[in-house]
Amino acid sequence: MKKNKFKYSNSNKRYYTLDYFYKNKFNSKVFKVSLNAGFSCPNRDGTVGFGGCIYCSKLGSGDFAGDVLKPLEEQFEDVKNIILKKWPNSKYIGYFQANTNTYADVETLKEKYERVLKIDGVVGLNIATRPDAISDECYQYLEDLSKRTYLTVELGLQTIHEKTSKLINRCHDLECFKTCVENLRQRNINVVVHIINGLPYETKEMMLETVEYLNKLDIQGIKIHMLHILKDTPLEILYEKEKFHVLTREEYVDIVCDQIETLREDIVINRITGDPNSDDLIEPTWLIKKFGVLNEIDKELERRNTYQGYRKTILNYVHNLIDSYIKKNDIVIDATVGNGKDTLYLCDIVTNGKVFGFDIQEEAIMRTDKLLLENHKSNYELFQESHEKMDEVLENYRGKVSLVLFNLGYLPNGDKRITTNYKTTIKAIAKALKMIHDKGMILIVIYPGHEKGREESVKIKKFLNDSNYHYQEFHNTTNEIAPYLIEILK
Repeated sequence: MKKNKFKYSNSNKRYYTLDYFYKNKFNSKVFKVSLNAGFSCPNRDGTVGFGGCIYCSKLGSGDFAGDVLKPLEEQFEDVKNIILKKWPNSKYIGYFQANTNTYADVETLKEKYERVLKIDGVVGLNIATRPDAISDECYQYLEDLSKRTYLTVELGLQTIHEKTSKLINRCHDLECFKTCVENLRQRNINVVVHIINGLPYETKEMMLETVEYLNKLDIQGIKIHMLHILKDTPLEILYEKEKFHVLTREEYVDIVCDQIETLREDIVINRITGDPNSDDLIEPTWLIKKFGVLNEIDKELERRNTYQGYRKTILNYVHNLIDSYIKKNDIVIDATVGNGKDTLYLCDIVTNGKVFGFDIQEEAIMRTDKLLLENHKSNYELFQESHEKMDEVLENYRGKVSLVLFNLGYLPNGDKRITTNYKTTIKAIAKALKMIHDKGMILIVIYPGHEKGREESVKIKKFLNDSNYHYQEFHNTTNEIAPYLIEILK
């Protein structure tokens, strides 16, 4: 990606990887060492439920953790000795992975956590747990611990949908999870959330809704898993009975890429696929080839030319279209310069061409001119005129323009009483159609989040439909008042 390159990347990844995060925080390669401290789970022993979550293995989702029969120090050394051969100067995070690692009295927790912290090279702890298994006393201890080391608490959520949550026997509700996140963040403790794609009967839209919900919470990381059906689990029995749909690799890649595009750009993606024990795996067998899945995700994001947080603003869609269509010698028009950010973007693209900008507000023209001069641009000309006059002002360029861009609404940080008006906008669109050449394009960003904007949205689409113009809409959210894009082709 040229201009859209994700800022948290030091490789070809288009999302915020844990490796990048650790290297920037610790100036070193950092590995998580999975441990089994012998904890139980309140969803297994009857405290909140029996049998555990229906997908959970007999080892409490700690299949790759250490041998519970060995002391924690010995478990740690087993992994560390392997890593040292390839990365001799690494640092380590002790990862309490198997079962529920806050489900004990605080003295027991202290004894286990502190032992690992004393191991040479350990710079922090990751503690996997449930949101209903942290006592008030435990919160206090975790707060103290977070002041002494780099501490992360990993919370299993899996889905925000209560019907699915009951089906998989989570035995806690969404409010419990939300309260736990808030309690941890009030104590400045980092939170990583686990979600699972492909849970029985969930749709793609439901999986995206889980990510959209997490975007609103103060979390620092996410782990994305693919549901895997393991032998000797209640999920195996359900699958044999009902044969619910299991995601194909292509479906999983598509969903994950949509989730990455939706996910807030500051959330670190700790994991992006499952890692099942192949001896116990029933479905999906494609999960065994983990690196193949990772490569397909990278390829799909590259094919889309998207990245983490891409759906955050509709302007990313706009810029993607501009990048793929506009060439350096083209003539383009910014029909609403506003603060000049779009104008600057266009100037960066048409380096050997020309950008013409229009706005009725003197303040907008002044701000844009200042921004362009500060960025040493000279390939532009600004007009304090209504965009409906573009064909008169640029009479010599009729039929020569590659793009006309409208960003409707009011001037950001300006007088919100002054907005674009559907009457002049419709006239300007008609004029823009005369300005563009046979392969030209008109992009209109519409903001229906205020009264004038809603009216403008309705009137513009009626005009386009009545005139039989070919156009398509792009929405990056289900929010009806969010900005959206209309693309018109001549």
